[in-house]
Amino acid sequence: MSINFKFSRIFLSVYVVVSCIFYACDSPLEDNYKSWSKYLGDNSVSHYSSLQQIDTSNVHQLKVAWEYHSGDADSGSNSKIECNPIIIDGVLYGSSPRLKLFALDAATGKQKWIFDPFADTTKAKVRINVNRGVTYWENGKDRRLFFAAGPFLYAVDPATGKLIDSFGNHGQIDLHDGLGREVKDLFITATSPGVIYKNLLIMGMRVQERGDVPPGHIRAYDVRTGSIKWIFHTIPHPGEFGYETWEDKDAWKYIGAANNWAGMSLDQKRGVVYISTGSASFDFYGGLRKGQNLFANCVLALNAGTGKYVWHFQTIHHDMWDRDPPAPPNLVTINRNGKKIDAVAQITKLGFVFILDRDNGKPLFPVDEVPVPDSSTLTGEKPWPTQPIPRVPKSFAFHSFTEADVNPFVPDSSQAFIKRRLREIESGNIFLPPSEKGILIFPGLDGGGEWGGAGYDPKTGFLYVNANHSPWILTMMKKDSGNIPSHETVADRGERVYVNNCMSCHGKSREGNGAYPELRNITNKYTAHQILDIINNGRGMMPSFGQILPNDKKALLVFLVNDQKEGSQAFIDSSMKKDVVQNSSKVPFVPYIPVYQKFRSHDGYPANKPPWGTLTAINLNTAETIWTIPLGEYPELKKKGIPVTGTENYGGPVVTSGGLIFIAATLDQKIRAFNKRTGKLLWEADLPFAGFATPSTYEVNGKQYVVIACGGGGGRLNVPSGDSYIAFALP
Repeated sequence: MSINFKFSRIFLSVYVVVSCIFYACDSPLEDNYKSWSKYLGDNSVSHYSSLQQIDTSNVHQLKVAWEYHSGDADSGSNSKIECNPIIIDGVLYGSSPRLKLFALDAATGKQKWIFDPFADTTKAKVRINVNRGVTYWENGKDRRLFFAAGPFLYAVDPATGKLIDSFGNHGQIDLHDGLGREVKDLFITATSPGVIYKNLLIMGMRVQERGDVPPGHIRAYDVRTGSIKWIFHTIPHPGEFGYETWEDKDAWKYIGAANNWAGMSLDQKRGVVYISTGSASFDFYGGLRKGQNLFANCVLALNAGTGKYVWHFQTIHHDMWDRDPPAPPNLVTINRNGKKIDAVAQITKLGFVFILDRDNGKPLFPVDEVPVPDSSTLTGEKPWPTQPIPRVPKSFAFHSFTEADVNPFVPDSSQAFIKRRLREIESGNIFLPPSEKGILIFPGLDGGGEWGGAGYDPKTGFLYVNANHSPWILTMMKKDSGNIPSHETVADRGERVYVNNCMSCHGKSREGNGAYPELRNITNKYTAHQILDIINNGRGMMPSFGQILPNDKKALLVFLVNDQKEGSQAFIDSSMKKDVVQNSSKVPFVPYIPVYQKFRSHDGYPANKPPWGTLTAINLNTAETIWTIPLGEYPELKKKGIPVTGTENYGGPVVTSGGLIFIAATLDQKIRAFNKRTGKLLWEADLPFAGFATPSTYEVNGKQYVVIACGGGGGRLNVPSGDSYIAFALP
């Protein structure tokens, strides 16, 4: 070993120790991937653990070690848990269906404390969205958990579960604040946790993607005070780089979203945060935002200390299909031509993997700008003429669905229906512009790749990603212009409000679409008052629609609760008309509304032939697909002798040094372990409820555990809701 190399190793060790002392950076354990102290394992979101007590030879012996119930799941299938818990010093921190934060003894599952952000009755109705994880910070004796629920970010003492009064406004900050324009009445929350760089908490957020929507700017907060230290405008302001990619020079004043909802990764050494950004509003119609639309649909690299732009790579130009990157970028190191290169791997809903140089964002494998259909039948729309498609790795999702690909396991009548529907809509290109006739979305709006993200093995350079292969249909419908007839019944007006705000998710006839519930018999589940609460505050994956005018909400309730037309008396008088005009002028009128639904057979199965869910291994060093297997099964089809079909799945994998991949995610309510080299199934266990989350693995007192949140729930696959975390270990 050369003297220079020895000196470099010594210098690096000193640098890491000093950095950790002064900047409260990653624990040295992270170098060995033994801890699970961060969302998805570590700052590079590798989903990887070097623990190997559980391995390919003994994984079949796994038993339930403990199960915890939070006690707050909704009845039916209305709530969910998507949390990837973290484990610090033998304590597990997770969240419940109703967004309560809790601490458990990670060895026994015994609850230490629970924090209810909605215990304050003024917030009791703001139970919105889901929480996918929390962020931990410490410096000396100062320790904090950062946790988002509703529109608030909280700082919680990990030892007691109490708010830290010195942070923000007595332990909380409002995510509406500091965005540069008035957004107080608009929907904002944070689905994924932020990352810590030195004494900064860098945060994204979730917003709506149509109507009056906040901008999705990235902010860094002081971990001690909650004050904003920097902000990066994802929709650039005049004079900022990227501003010229919007044809309407006032777009920054009213266009929203381009937000980081999926999470981010961090390179501590470089001091760079890597961010995946969402679509800009309106997400299926770009007539109000002509142009390339930076920094929507990007992998974005920012200086973590200052928020200054470093580089970007846009995965979709002028997105009209809601094809934003669904997961945080994986930080990887690949061997290329005998040289190690630090890179970023970004999975997409289309099944592409973009592998980019971590320093400059340039693709490490060829990416072609491919000509795509560049004309639209929608008034005002102007598609971008090309889209980036990597030559390799090949897509881990399917893009072609023809009559030859119709599901062969459904009756002839269902097959005929699917073929007829295929002929009625447009298909044949994944970048067909949305139309009033309807287009095939394949893979569906949930992917391909989805929010569970990919697992990366730093020892082998393999990327493991689960995917959905279920088609959807997207149809654009002309929207009510907002002109109010001089005489209109309550129910008539309610129907207009429904069409303009609700139909895209719940269907033309309130029949639902496979991902969102049907509303035809809503009074069997909710009172009018409860429905109004959901409209105002949101629920599960449904955001708040508090921006709907009060009289329109009343009319919508009449339409939903009582479908009968209620007389001919005018509901909206002249003063209300004026109020409507004034309140709708913030955002230019959008002439179309999207209506989308899963493309199913009459039996409820995907319209296409299997597999409907897969798990794939990709060698990032060579960009080759190593293996692909179906993930999940339908028991009733299995009983008929039909081979494993795979199912839709939500939540990601965990990869271990013990040669294993652990993943739940599937419709059939199981957790499985596969051989990471071959994809062979080695173990599976039934879960009390579906595990639509990413597992965590950790060690306490020399024993390795694998834990998964089992929340089930609607909005995904409409299975029963649960409230449990279940941990497995060797006997």
